[in-house]
This record gives sequence, C-alpha cells and structure tokens, in this order.
Amino acid sequence: MVKTEAESREIAYALERLSRLMRGGEFGEGLNPAQWEALRFLARANRFSNSPGALTRYLGATKGTISQTVKALERKKLIVKSERPGEKRSIVLELTEAGHAMMAKDPWMALAAACGELGGKTRRRMDKGLAELLAGETARRQSPSFGACDSCRFWREQGRGDDALGPHLCMLFDLPISTTEVAQICIAHEPAN
Repeated sequence: MVKTEAESREIAYALERLSRLMRGGEFGEGLNPAQWEALRFLARANRFSNSPGALTRYLGATKGTISQTVKALERKKLIVKSERPGEKRSIVLELTEAGHAMMAKDPWMALAAACGELGGKTRRRMDKGLAELLAGETARRQSPSFGACDSCRFWREQGRGDDALGPHLCMLFDLPISTTEVAQICIAHEPAN
C-alpha cells in the first residue's frame, strides 16, 4: 500500500514537472502560454466549439482573460473573429493562415515526437492511463470533457449515409459530421458508455 501511494505521488510529481518544463518553453515565438493554449484549442475545436465561450470553459479561465488573449491573437493576426452564420450574437474564432503556420512551431510537438519514440506498449498504456486520469478529473470537477466525436454518445458513424456534408451524424445537433470533424474536439461531448 505504501509503495503504491509513493508511486502515485511520483507520477503526479513527474506530470507537474513535465508540465512546468513545457510551459517554460512556451515563451517563444512572441506568444505566452495562454496564447499557445488558445491556438491549440482552436486548431482542434469543431464548428460547435470555436467560440470565446467554449474557449473559456476549455481553459477554465475568466471571460476577461480570454477576451485579452483573443485580442492579442487578433493583433498578431493569428486568429480572426467573425459572426456565426445565422446567429448574430454568436462569435466564431478561427485560425488564420499565419495561425496554422504558428501551430507548426508549437513547442508541445517536441513532446509529442518524444511520445512517438516510446515503445508501443508503453505509449498505449500511457495513453490509456492519462485518458483515465483526465476523464476522472473532468468528472470530479464537473468540467466538460471536450472529446472527439467517435468517443461521444451523440455520434453515429455513417448516420447520414451519402450526405454531401458528411456521412456521420451528431444526434445532439441533428447535423452531419464530416470525416475530418470526427477527430476534432467538442464542447458538447459526452463520453459514450
């Protein structure tokens, strides 16, 4: 029992240290960690989640902090803000071409590459374990899970058949989902059982 507790603490400490090292590397390219996080989120967000409100919930930040982050990214021409079609009071945030180019310089991609160099069994176990930890923390904190479509209870593979807008279906929004969108994250995600 004592060994398990010590191992658990060491995992938490390693995650903390790794996170600090990664955050320290985010003060490059003229951005700060909050701006990198916002860009990362917007690069992965689907059309239901590319809004200031979803960004606020995902980062667990205040509306004021997100507002300042969005303004800074707009000034740097890394994102554009526009009205959501058909919804005058809803804002869409999208990466510009420069924003996509900046994502190619994302300091976290070095860590992703290092993960790719781990052995297959280690990588799969780590992926599974971290996913379980994240799911537990989001549930405990009652935070949205922001998962991908194919792990959501509302997703139906091939639910729209030959629909030109996408073969899959989001049952929550009753809208087609393209193959590209399946891998994006969504604020309305609810884990499938």
